Amino acid sequence: MVTRPRPTVRKASPLKPIMFCDFDGTITQVDVTDEILTQLANPSWRAIEQEWACGSIGSRECLERQLALVDASAEELDSLIDAIPVDPGFSGFLQWIEKSKLPFYVVSDGFDYVVRRVLKRAGVNGQLRNGTHLFASSLDVEGRRVKISFPHAANGCAHGCATCKAEIMRRLSRGRKPVVFAGDGLSDRYAVEEADIVFAKRQLLVHCRERGIACRPFETFADIQASLVELLRESHPVPRARPAVRKGQAAATVIR
Repeated sequence: MVTRPRPTVRKASPLKPIMFCDFDGTITQVDVTDEILTQLANPSWRAIEQEWACGSIGSRECLERQLALVDASAEELDSLIDAIPVDPGFSGFLQWIEKSKLPFYVVSDGFDYVVRRVLKRAGVNGQLRNGTHLFASSLDVEGRRVKISFPHAANGCAHGCATCKAEIMRRLSRGRKPVVFAGDGLSDRYAVEEADIVFAKRQLLVHCRERGIACRPFETFADIQASLVELLRESHPVPRARPAVRKGQAAATVIR
């Protein structure tokens, strides 16, 4: 009698999600940069916006030219930023993310000055505000002008992005799956190409649907949280109890 080796049953590897998130219009309910330009810049910024939207220039050049049109003091800028509403589900979502020990990064073409001030008002501290998990353009106010720079613009970025979200996602997500991204606008169109799961709304949702990119529509971070909770639950099924074995009865082979 030939004894055949029993097949090896491998357990599915547990998911190790990592999440990246846009800021303007995603964590905030409106695009803060657009609000700054609308209220504090020369109206000619809109013509520059159209150049960027149609792909004639990258977001780095777009922001350099637009922010040069801003005329405002630090007090005026702060007053505008402090009136920006935050997604009502974000605070609870961030608490869940931290409790679940899921890596979470903000990647934004917008400005660190704005992000940190909004997050402080929302009661957020730690890695998001100290820069460890925040990748954004830099802004300082000098008199009535703003000085900007782009510390996370990749030299090899073919799209001229202010912050190369795709490169940051590739670098930080090594060894983790799935890569999750949430965003709302055209500045996120290259980031979604690096993600396994995309949460989208507004212009990004339209972009994904037009190009056949799989995505999950969302309204608030409560929607994202509910979806990720279900994803993690499915990847960690509760094991079924073994049936009791009576005396004299051979135990059945259980393959897990």
